[in-house]
Amino acid sequence: MEIDWQLVGVTFATVFIAEIGDKSQLAAIAIGGSSRHPKAVFFGSVAALLLASAIGVLAGGSITVLLPPRILKGLAAFGFLIMAGRLLWSNFMPEATSTTAIEE
Repeated sequence: MEIDWQLVGVTFATVFIAEIGDKSQLAAIAIGGSSRHPKAVFFGSVAALLLASAIGVLAGGSITVLLPPRILKGLAAFGFLIMAGRLLWSNFMPEATSTTAIEE
């Protein structure tokens, strides 16, 4: 079995950049900061990220049996576009997404 080291590097960089400041990193910071056992927090978070990544890779491999990779990439890009649009919308139109105690 030959390993595509360029793909390993691109995947590492993509996931690493995506995870910086992500909820999982913030959770690890919060738990690690309040724990006297940072090694346990490290190994727990590593195990969780490994499992989440394995599920993603297996699901991606299974889905490509049903959908061509090009369509799958397009759907992923569309999903990210929707998320970006929602973030921008909530940033520039806060009154459209905020609720007040009076409305309840």
